[in-house]
Amino acid sequence: MISDARRPLFSEEHIIFREQVRAFLEREAVPHHDRWEAEGQVDRAIWTAAGAQGMLCPTAPEAFGGVGGDPLFSVVVVEELARAGVSGLGFWVHSEMAVPYVVNFGSEAQKQRWLPGLISGALIAAVGMTEPDAGSDLRGMKTRARQLDDGRWTIKGQKVFISNGQMCDLLVLAAKTEVEGRDRISLFLVDAALEGFRRGRNLDKLGVHAQDTSELFFDDLVLPADALLGAIGEGFAYLRHGLVRERMMIAVSCVAKAERAMALTQEHVHQRKMFGTSLGAFQNTRFVLADCATDITVGREFIDSFLARYIAGELDEHNAAIAKLWATEMIGRVTDACLQMFGGWGYMTEYPIARMWAEARVERIAGGASEVMRDLIGAQL
Repeated sequence: MISDARRPLFSEEHIIFREQVRAFLEREAVPHHDRWEAEGQVDRAIWTAAGAQGMLCPTAPEAFGGVGGDPLFSVVVVEELARAGVSGLGFWVHSEMAVPYVVNFGSEAQKQRWLPGLISGALIAAVGMTEPDAGSDLRGMKTRARQLDDGRWTIKGQKVFISNGQMCDLLVLAAKTEVEGRDRISLFLVDAALEGFRRGRNLDKLGVHAQDTSELFFDDLVLPADALLGAIGEGFAYLRHGLVRERMMIAVSCVAKAERAMALTQEHVHQRKMFGTSLGAFQNTRFVLADCATDITVGREFIDSFLARYIAGELDEHNAAIAKLWATEMIGRVTDACLQMFGGWGYMTEYPIARMWAEARVERIAGGASEVMRDLIGAQL
C-alpha cells in the first residue's frame, strides 16, 4: 500500500488514526478470523471494542458520541480492513451504508434513540434494499408498507443478501408506500426486536464467509408512526444519495485489497523455486506483476482524485459509478492474475490469495452490478 506520506489527502491525524486501526485489527481481529469464517459470523464483542476505538461511524456528529471526523477517517478504516484481510467485519456496511441514512435524514428523536448505540457498537445496523426479484432494479421491490388509522405502519415482504442481517439491531428498510395514488419508495427504521421481524438462514456464499448475510422476512410487522425515516415517498432519492458514498467506499476497498494481493504475490514469487531459480526471475512473472502494478498504481491515483472530489461535495452519481465499475473490474483482473502465480497452491483455501479471489467476485455485483454501472454511465454520454 502506498504510504499516507505520499498521499497528500491525508493529514498527520489520519496517519495516527491508521496506526491505531491497524494495531487494533492485528490484535483483536486477525487471530480470530479463521474461526469466524468457520462459524459464519464474527463475535459480537468485536463491535463494542471497535466502537471504543472510534472505528465505527467515524464521521458521525460529536453530539451523539461520534468523533465528527471527515470522510478520510472512514477511508482509513475501510482500507485497513482490506489490508488485514478481515472481510467478515461488517463495519463498513454499518458505518458507510446504514448509519448515514440516520445521520442525514433522521429526526432529532430518531438520532437520539439510535446513534449513540450505533456509534459505540452496542447496536449493529444493516440496510434492507435487495429482494429475490429486485436487486439493482429497486423499483421492482415488492415489500410494502401501509399506514394504519392510528398512524402506525404495517410491513409485509422480504429481503435477501442483507449484510449484518443475522446480527443487526436496526434495519434501514426500503418499502413501497402509496403516495397520492402512486407507489413510491419510503425508508423505515426497523427495530429488529419487534414481533413480525424474522431472520431467515445465514446464506452460504462463495466467499466472505465470516460476514453474516441473511434473508429477512416481515410478517405483518407493525412499526410505530415515528419509524418513517425522512419524508414519505422520498426513499428512492435518499437511496441514490447513499449509493454515491457506498460505491466510493467499494472502490476504495478494492484498491486496498488489490494492493494486498500484490504484496502476497511478490513475496511468493521470490520464495518459490522452479527450474533452479525463483519464479520471480521469469520474464512472464515480471510481465504479469508489471500489469498488476500498473493497474494498482492507476487505481490508487484515480480513486484518490475522486476522493478529493467527494470530500469537496463535487462527486456525482455518474462519477461514483465510474469509480465503482473501474475498481471492481480491476480487482477481478489482479486477484485472478495473482492466484495464477501460486499454481496449485492458489486453489487451496488455506492460502489467502484463494479467499481473496473468491471474495473479489462479489465486488462486480454488490452495490450495483457492473452492467448497471455501465448503463448509468452510458445514459449520460
